[in-house]
Amino acid sequence: MTDRDSGRANPQAAIKDPDEWVTGEEPPTAAQESYLHTLAREAGEEVPEGLTKAEASRRIDELQAETGRGQ
Repeated sequence: MTDRDSGRANPQAAIKDPDEWVTGEEPPTAAQESYLHTLAREAGEEVPEGLTKAEASRRIDELQAETGRGQ
């Protein structure tokens, strides 16, 4: 029986490595930019210019770990 058959979704199944994203080289989304700046401010860090969508995602993960927001 799969998770779909049992009525439960597997959230890990939907998570892809940013390196595998088809749109990973595009600029970050507005939501990513906003959240990244919020996390960076809380961590006392700067957001580098020119990040790609995939790089922004990885940086968000790092800052979530630093600030405790990702738990």
